[in-house]
Amino acid sequence: MNRVLIAVTLALLASSALLPVSDGAKKPSSTPRKEDVPYIKCQVCEKLASRLHQLVKEKQEQISPKKISEYEIIEIAENVCNLKKEEADWILKIDIVEKGDKLQLVEQQEEGMCNSECKTIEAACQKVIGYSDTDVAEFIYKSKPDLVSLVNHLCKDLTDACSKNPPPVPKDRVPGEPFVAKPSKDAEMDKILRSMQGMPGAPGMKVYSRDDIEKYKDNLGKFGTEDEDGDDDEDEEDDEKFPKNLGKVLTEKEDKKDEWKKTITKEIKKKGEVLKRHAQKVSNRVRRWWKGLKSSSSKKPKSGKSEL
Repeated sequence: MNRVLIAVTLALLASSALLPVSDGAKKPSSTPRKEDVPYIKCQVCEKLASRLHQLVKEKQEQISPKKISEYEIIEIAENVCNLKKEEADWILKIDIVEKGDKLQLVEQQEEGMCNSECKTIEAACQKVIGYSDTDVAEFIYKSKPDLVSLVNHLCKDLTDACSKNPPPVPKDRVPGEPFVAKPSKDAEMDKILRSMQGMPGAPGMKVYSRDDIEKYKDNLGKFGTEDEDGDDDEDEEDDEKFPKNLGKVLTEKEDKKDEWKKTITKEIKKKGEVLKRHAQKVSNRVRRWWKGLKSSSSKKPKSGKSEL
């Protein structure tokens, strides 16, 4: 059943979200530079704390007058350093630039292409919060701290992210890639894909990211092949266990197949209704984005500090 839902979701995303990509285009590295983590760890912790504080505040306003639960805060803390989740969108707007013998995090107006710098910030964020996500969530829930208190608690008490000054950057460090703003249409589509993670009404259903789709778009046929091969193997195993009365067994197998088909059809119809409702929400969101895009198309991104 999950294989069917995965295939349905992949087909929907591939038909609506996939953009043409040149086969000869070479993508920049997306491997995190873990050696850079010590130089940016404190700055990442401060921005992480700020984002946590903002997300909890937004969630509280969203569900008011109901009070935010500790579980909801834990969920935010678990997702804030995961680039596949909406809560980690802040990472996509940060550029790492050199300033003397230091690395500085510079926030940009737009989301950038997620290459090695983006992944490095994610790695630093995950290293900072580590196993402290539930602890910081408990602190926020019980103490309701202001931003300064939250930064001090997360970056100095729970972790050692800001307990000492970062070491100087080696002079022979190879500069990273420059910040490249992501096309607005790609940025909005990626945002929609992230919002579909954990979509209600479809337990066990996997939603593919743009990178996943790009990786597997040329091998869509494998889903059917693998399933067919797997079914053949199961049938062969069943054949070895067939009793002497093969006619009766074959009849039972056909009945089971018919029952299985009916179950699949029923489940797909049920999930289809959920997808339809969600698609309507996504459609409304895309229309609002398109209107905003038209009105802001004349704006140019501000030039920032010298890039790596």
